[in-house]
Amino acid sequence: MAGNGNENTTDGEFSFSAAAARDALPRITTEKGAKSPTSRDVCHDDTASRVNFQTIDELHSLQKKRSAPTTPLKEGGGVVMGTSGPTTPVSGETMLQSVSASLASLTRETGPKLIRGDPTSAAKVAHVPHTPTSSLPAADVSDSALKFTHVLHNLSPAELYEQAIKYEKGSFVTSTGALATLSGAKTGRSPKDKRVVKDETTASELWWGKGSPNIEMDEQTFLVNRERAVDYLNSLDKVFVNDQYLNWDPENRIKVRIVSARAYHSLFMHNMCIRPTPEELENFGTPDFTIYNAGKFPCNRYTHYMTSSTSVDINLGRREMVILGTQYAGEMKKGLFGVMHYLMPKRKILSLHSGCNMGKDGDVALFFGLSGTGKTTLSTDHNRYLIGDDEHCWSESGVSNIEGGCYAKCIDLSREKEPDIWNAIKFGTVLENVVFDEHTREVDYTDKSVTENTRAAYPIEYIPNSKIPCVGPHPKNVILLACDAFGVLPPISKLNLAQTMYHFISGYTALVAGTEEGVKEPRATFSACFGAAFIMLHPTKYAAMLAEKMQAQGATGWLVNTGWSGGSYGSGSRIKLAYTRKIIDAIHSGSLLTATYQKTEIFGLEIPNEVEGVPSEILEPMNAWEDKVAYKDTLLKLAGLFRNNFETFTSHKIGEDGKLTEEILAAGPNF
Repeated sequence: MAGNGNENTTDGEFSFSAAAARDALPRITTEKGAKSPTSRDVCHDDTASRVNFQTIDELHSLQKKRSAPTTPLKEGGGVVMGTSGPTTPVSGETMLQSVSASLASLTRETGPKLIRGDPTSAAKVAHVPHTPTSSLPAADVSDSALKFTHVLHNLSPAELYEQAIKYEKGSFVTSTGALATLSGAKTGRSPKDKRVVKDETTASELWWGKGSPNIEMDEQTFLVNRERAVDYLNSLDKVFVNDQYLNWDPENRIKVRIVSARAYHSLFMHNMCIRPTPEELENFGTPDFTIYNAGKFPCNRYTHYMTSSTSVDINLGRREMVILGTQYAGEMKKGLFGVMHYLMPKRKILSLHSGCNMGKDGDVALFFGLSGTGKTTLSTDHNRYLIGDDEHCWSESGVSNIEGGCYAKCIDLSREKEPDIWNAIKFGTVLENVVFDEHTREVDYTDKSVTENTRAAYPIEYIPNSKIPCVGPHPKNVILLACDAFGVLPPISKLNLAQTMYHFISGYTALVAGTEEGVKEPRATFSACFGAAFIMLHPTKYAAMLAEKMQAQGATGWLVNTGWSGGSYGSGSRIKLAYTRKIIDAIHSGSLLTATYQKTEIFGLEIPNEVEGVPSEILEPMNAWEDKVAYKDTLLKLAGLFRNNFETFTSHKIGEDGKLTEEILAAGPNF
């Protein structure tokens, strides 16, 4: 070897003349001639202890520690649990048999062959055998009946991240640790493609016809779509299965199973539904309701009742939901909400599309409002506990959140405006359809390139002041929010029971339309019960239940306008958020209960003469308008819109004599 003559090489030993080099490097020796055959000619660093692996696969096997089952495994022919791949401490054989039954075709007596774990794992995993039935004809045998489908059951967020990033194009980790993903061609719900099976029971129970969100389909068509979705899921190498709960009230919770093709969908529902403990999962049993989400796989457009390649179908009799031709995850969330709108009233429990928070003294408030009214902003209060932001139940014991997470809009999100939502977007959160920097992965929440309906789905415990468990006592205040762009509704009105029912059924807000030759006009929009797209029964039934519970608990109804004052959109000004917060604070404190009131014309609303921190001149809308004639014209215009909208509900009588219906009608605008 070339050198300067100062290096010597001897058999079995290297030496360096430079002292610095000798001190900087660990001593390396070869053990040639050693007696042990396993160590002969093996070079190792004697400054570190040796590890117990011989191959890279063995090293990888040490990386993951296996979760310990909560119950002992069966001996002698029982379930064999895998040593690698995603695992959850739950009885494998029982779970697989249950999932196999869920995925069973309607034309075969047995479900598919299932294996628990990732199909890329070579380790042995729990499986349920597919035992053929001798009574079935040979023609029933198919390729799908011969294959195994791998079940990824209740994976953790970390495991779902791995699945999404590895196998689902468009999945990335953002700079804050959230999982950014795409929902495909559909970036919102498809209400015109939603169907509900109309049978002997639902024909008389559900709300059908004009104004109803329920579009009918027959049982046979549902079964055709179910078979299509199940066959598609069974054809895959793997499916994701979530077993979770709805409703934090343990006496009235619903067990739901979601079978899906994407890790994105599984993580979304992991966040949005209530997550069971290992012990609860062990004894989960048969679900009360099952979703078959075939995602991008389309329905057959030649099937009866189909109007596109998308179909979202609910069968309340079978307690099943089928999704075909859309990957938008919100279909699952809102589909289950619709189911709760059917199941809960049967138990005399009122299901509500509302936000809910609780003061430190236990006073609970419900917030109703359509998009843009400030429901999320006003129900998220650092001085109060958040019970939930969107879906609730009101039972004989109090209120409870239906969900285990929050689904927040992200467009134009900023740390300053919504710090809680901003900080909740971290590891475990799903970010839908957002745009981010390709290098830093920082999200640009102002970018609408994919859609304006960008969303974040995260567990509710990501909100610092959330109340866990998400339950509370009976509400003291029911707050109906309206963003009145016409500028004629008062910033705050106290409602009697009939007025509360009228405005609850109306579900009013106003949207600002586009610009036409420089003129901007507000557009009224009405959504029954502040969530018409999700209700199953006639709106008056929910309103009657609301009035009954408010009367029994002594709750007070309020109408809060978060929109315009002093003129309509374009001439008036938006009511300052600081003023609205002062109004909400006054509601919470109870100070408005002792205030003096005056009644407005047309709508007959009672408005307080004074609210601390709010200019008195804006409390009476007419006083804030310079043009009094324009005010009255606009007021009459809005009153007419209310009256026209309510004609849909006048034919439905509440009670045996219909007296309550007359009281509700009388609570509307009088002109």
